[in-house]
Amino acid sequence: MRKIITGLLTVVFIAGMVAVAWKACATDEPPTQTEEKPAGGEAAGGGDCCKADDTTPPLDLVKATPKGGLHNPYNDKITDAALAEEGHKTYLSAGCNGCHGGGGGGGMCPPLTNDTWVYGPDDDTLFRLVSLGSDGLKAAGYHRVKQEVVVGPMPPFGGILKSSDQLWKIITFIRSVNPSSVGKPPLQ
Repeated sequence: MRKIITGLLTVVFIAGMVAVAWKACATDEPPTQTEEKPAGGEAAGGGDCCKADDTTPPLDLVKATPKGGLHNPYNDKITDAALAEEGHKTYLSAGCNGCHGGGGGGGMCPPLTNDTWVYGPDDDTLFRLVSLGSDGLKAAGYHRVKQEVVVGPMPPFGGILKSSDQLWKIITFIRSVNPSSVGKPPLQ
């Protein structure tokens, strides 16, 4: 009986996480960005973007960095199991698994383990996609370059993740389960 109750509570919790993420995407308002200067972002606008342990909020880094200027500071560490696991834990706690599966193999949204990247495989595009969501990314001038089974739009997580470093570690986890995606050129 205890296992059944625990299982039901787990399902309710995961459904709640997905609902919160989906509601964040379903609003009619575009993703908001703060007008304050990024915490570590003086360098972001100057082309010296993306250092490990950056505490700049993701939306601030997106706002301060020109298109093509976001680069994962951990790309040379995708084989670092501890770093990938840290990114995996953040991936799970942010609720990414609700749509993309616990290991990134897909679910109701695209798998992160194959080479079909709907908007492009490069660091800059992935960081902006996760931060702004798919609707925000399209509003910023991006378009689909490949097709994949997608049930709905990706919600924006730039206001949920506290730091750019958290997002870079999630992207590092994704790269660890899909190493062929590292270093791919931008498609937009």
